[in-house]
Amino acid sequence: MSIFLFGFSHRSAPVTALERLAVSESDRPKLIDELLTSSQISEAMIVSTCNRVEVYAVVDAFHPALEAIGKVVGDHSGMTINEMTQHAYVRYSEAAIEHLYTVAAGLDSMVVGEQQILGQIRDAYASADAHKSAGRVLHELAQQALRVGKRVHSETGIDRAGASVVSVALDHARAVSGVTDFRKAVVVGAGAMGGLAAANLARAGAEEIVVVNRTVTKAQHLAENVAKNHPQIATRGVGLDELAEVLAQADVLVSAAGTTAPVVGIATVHSALKARVVDQPIVLCDLGLPRNVDPAAARLPDVEVIDIEGLRGDAGTQAAEADEAAARRIVADELADYLVRQRQAEVTPTVTALRQRAAEVVEAEMLRLETRLPELDDPARDEVAKTVRRVVDKLLHAPTVRVKQLASTPQGDSYAEALRELFELKPGAAESVSAIESPEGRGRE
Repeated sequence: MSIFLFGFSHRSAPVTALERLAVSESDRPKLIDELLTSSQISEAMIVSTCNRVEVYAVVDAFHPALEAIGKVVGDHSGMTINEMTQHAYVRYSEAAIEHLYTVAAGLDSMVVGEQQILGQIRDAYASADAHKSAGRVLHELAQQALRVGKRVHSETGIDRAGASVVSVALDHARAVSGVTDFRKAVVVGAGAMGGLAAANLARAGAEEIVVVNRTVTKAQHLAENVAKNHPQIATRGVGLDELAEVLAQADVLVSAAGTTAPVVGIATVHSALKARVVDQPIVLCDLGLPRNVDPAAARLPDVEVIDIEGLRGDAGTQAAEADEAAARRIVADELADYLVRQRQAEVTPTVTALRQRAAEVVEAEMLRLETRLPELDDPARDEVAKTVRRVVDKLLHAPTVRVKQLASTPQGDSYAEALRELFELKPGAAESVSAIESPEGRGRE
């Protein structure tokens, strides 16, 4: 069984492609069910963010898994295999593990060092766990990736060197509008990204923040949370029907709603322009994927739209060189440790099978001894059995200890294979012994 990754991100695909590939929270269980219908896939987890869609799976073989995952993603996005091939990346085994660690560390984010990705990986893992699509392999991998991400942020300055997508977008907004401080701001969306936008605006000195959301109670809840932390700021939550009205009075709008269609339509923007009372452009920061703002709005006079596509390559999204190098060293060290543990775990069933084989041989020989010497009393028999077992244990001690040590080397699996060959352990014997002894195995019996 190996870990397989099939993914798309801001590094490999344009926003138009990522919009088609986006997986909503409600879509995720359905896609996981479809993935698990393949006999090649035993575990699955989907990481979906504003600029990333990645499928992690535990698979039996590379090519059948690629075909199965490609079909599910293609059916969901409406993209042909040729269209996906232009933008997809595939990682297998060690490379897939390294990629997830790199993502968790914030090294593959549009804004290098941003911490939001940790919460998004945690959400993906929690969803897979709740849906029972994460087994032993993905449980360990996801938990380890989260640990790596936390370690990178605690031991390096990568999060200080980087910034959030929101802060970079607001820097762009100030540049295009000529406004130093955004006193009145509108936040569209009351989810995690909306909360991040509101927090950034509050820290940047906003005097009024209006949260707009399809569900008014959620908008009000986020507005109340902002007010608790920043009591000097006037906050309120309203529904989408008031968007044009509040936009007409705003210095900036930041939209991060998890919708599949634009929530800031051209009619809304046009209406806000007509009612506008301030002599400055309307600045719309669209951080949604798919887009929250109708692209046609950018063609209106006195409207500036900043979106994910426009933030690519911004100098503010790159971590300082030294911090990034330190983060990559942590990822490399953690990957090496993970692989050593995996190799050692893989050899354990072989050692268990060898010891069971030895125990069977001892038992068979003791039965033969009883047949040949029926007059042997119980104390004598027990002493002979103990002696034979001690001899066997001493003979097996060195090779079993050594094979565990050698398992941590790059070619460690070859030593376990040699042990199976030398002691004539049947193919699958080690795995069957491990399955019987493990809690998972007992559950299946």
